[in-house]
Amino acid sequence: MTATERPLTQAERQERLDAAYRYCAAVNAEHGKSYHLATRLLTADRRPAIHALYAAARTADDLVDHPGADPEADLADWSRALLDELEAGWSDDPVRLATVHTYRRYRIPVEHLVDFLAAMTSDLTVTGYADIAALDRYMWGSASVIGLQVLPVLGTAPGVTQEEAAPHAIALGEAFQLTNFLRDVAEDADRGRVYLPADVMAAHGVTREQIEAKRHDARFRALMQEMVEIVRRRYDDAAPGTPMLAPESRDCVRAATALYGGILTEIERADYRVLDRRVTVSKPRRLGVFARRLASAQAVRLRRRRS
Repeated sequence: MTATERPLTQAERQERLDAAYRYCAAVNAEHGKSYHLATRLLTADRRPAIHALYAAARTADDLVDHPGADPEADLADWSRALLDELEAGWSDDPVRLATVHTYRRYRIPVEHLVDFLAAMTSDLTVTGYADIAALDRYMWGSASVIGLQVLPVLGTAPGVTQEEAAPHAIALGEAFQLTNFLRDVAEDADRGRVYLPADVMAAHGVTREQIEAKRHDARFRALMQEMVEIVRRRYDDAAPGTPMLAPESRDCVRAATALYGGILTEIERADYRVLDRRVTVSKPRRLGVFARRLASAQAVRLRRRRS
């Protein structure tokens, strides 16, 4: 603070915080349409925090995927600022401000943020993974801790601890990320990265050069078919966790699971052709999932008001 600046009043701080959360919601709406649609099923008090966590992850990811002249320095500077501001309790950057407030409000362990930022940093140099175990180690920071960050915001059902729900939150974070990896094979290859395990690729006779050249054939189809089965098992691991959540948060998670799981179905319908197109869930399908879950979410809120 310079000599000419004055401290913000409480009203001014609240105004900036509200604006920061609105900015994060806009980031989510622009870049994560399915995810943003699912968040609309959350109660109004929980929704901004999910937007903040999404925007923080998106910002760090963009520093890696759409780099400037010095991506390593840019990510390091942004990460250092966020960690310092988390300790201080304030930021002048809207994404970091909303993230700081969310972390402090829900008492999210800072270790989750540190692990996430470490995974983003590894994307600057690591371009492939030898096997599922290696990919899982990367996903601890890029996906598992996202599930753990979100869990305190969603809350758990009476009698269920966060520790009991955590393994399923981790599995769902991994399932979502693996789904993205399968959808974005071509896009990631353009950035010099392959997130398909090298040993599974080799078992099907698929090379990194084939993926980079975007050559779809029977071998690649078989590889993708196996990977879809692997990802579906992660969704199965996550499923018992949904009833462990606070009742008013379950429909959001069910909608997100249906929409992301729907990407796997669309990949199958496209005969696993993800090298020459981007597979998506159609807007009518997304809206249909939302409508079905909306009725359920409204019924839950009505029962809670009556109780």
